[in-house]
Amino acid sequence: MITFDRILPITTDVLLTHREVIAKLEWLLVNRDLNGRVRLIVPESAASAVGLREQIEAVYGELAERIKPHAHSPGSGILYETSREDACQGASAFPLDGVDKAWFVDRLATESRWESIADVSPGAPRIVFFSIKGGVGRSTTLAASAWSLAMQGKRVLVLDLDLESPGLSSALLPPERQPEYGITDWLVEDLVDNGDSLLADIYGTSDLPTSGSIHLVPAHGREIGEYVSKLGRCWMPKRNDRGTLESWSMRLKRLVDRLEVRHRADVILIDSRAGIDEVAAACVTDLGAHTVLMFAIQGQQTWTGYRALFSYWRQRRDVITKIRDRLQLVAGLVPDDERRLEYLTALRSDSYALFEDTYDEVKPGEISGWNFEEDDDVAPHSPLAVRWNRGWYGMMSLQQRMVHVDQAEVKAVFGMLLDFLERAVGQGRSM
Repeated sequence: MITFDRILPITTDVLLTHREVIAKLEWLLVNRDLNGRVRLIVPESAASAVGLREQIEAVYGELAERIKPHAHSPGSGILYETSREDACQGASAFPLDGVDKAWFVDRLATESRWESIADVSPGAPRIVFFSIKGGVGRSTTLAASAWSLAMQGKRVLVLDLDLESPGLSSALLPPERQPEYGITDWLVEDLVDNGDSLLADIYGTSDLPTSGSIHLVPAHGREIGEYVSKLGRCWMPKRNDRGTLESWSMRLKRLVDRLEVRHRADVILIDSRAGIDEVAAACVTDLGAHTVLMFAIQGQQTWTGYRALFSYWRQRRDVITKIRDRLQLVAGLVPDDERRLEYLTALRSDSYALFEDTYDEVKPGEISGWNFEEDDDVAPHSPLAVRWNRGWYGMMSLQQRMVHVDQAEVKAVFGMLLDFLERAVGQGRSM
């Protein structure tokens, strides 16, 4: 029985077997539709080329037989297009490993685009706090990080993009400082060209005593309103003035760009939704992140999720090389007792196993490339420890907790991460 996971390797094998036929084409696109069925799309010129059309049909016939039921009938399994760009219809395509002139395009029901990595934003460093699973201390750590950077005199812009489970604003803003609108309001109003009218009322300013400032843009405003209805429209693309379709994540990036300029931010901290969905994909890949902090706790659930994501990136050939130097593991909820060393050792080992395939292979004596040993303390797989602390655990009282924050205690709990962020922000500003 052939299941979905076997489509890509079998397709690659069939095309490699018939590489001499593929070589006669300008390009070939393997199209996997929303139902998981595969077609081949080739140039229009192949339809009239003597003998070539029959050869392509024979290739598809073999492929269809090997991957059924994930194929169309031979008579409808091949499409002819003027160009590969037209055939993609805006979807991303990645080269098939080892098959010259062949690309693979996946049609997805969502706009989750983990394979499209935006360039690092040239402005203020954008630091994404991301996790596969919730409950790892991610949002609490972001709140402490915002406070620490503001204490250094930084203008910190914080965005709560955990849209389906919002709550960060209550950690940094008392009720009377909650803004009238939030990110979901802007995304909905932008669809009718009304987003700019909200920009002055979409953020709240923290009253924590710092030498810098913290401006927080929450998921929703002071009044939740029709939040579920708004959330269902956030992901809508928009046709812009040039007539091209702008994805929801590109609309979101436009908002972040405008907020950065408006608040003259020195650093932007982004709280991503946990998991592998549209929001997480936008935060990690589409907003020009300088650094992606990957929160983890020791346990199989953490590594199963991260392996799925890394595997997806590696399949798409060069994608992992575009994102790997922005990744940094963070160890959440590290025991603050004698178990600490054992916990971190096990987590580092599992993390290295995750990252190992992304590192460059280097010959003995060579130091070039992007390569790290397992015990390298500055490697991206080396966990920045965030210690479990009863006083910081639980978002319900975090705002009150931060009013009476003790700098020495913050350093004890979050010190490794805060030192890393200080270096990252400094380097990002000089890029």
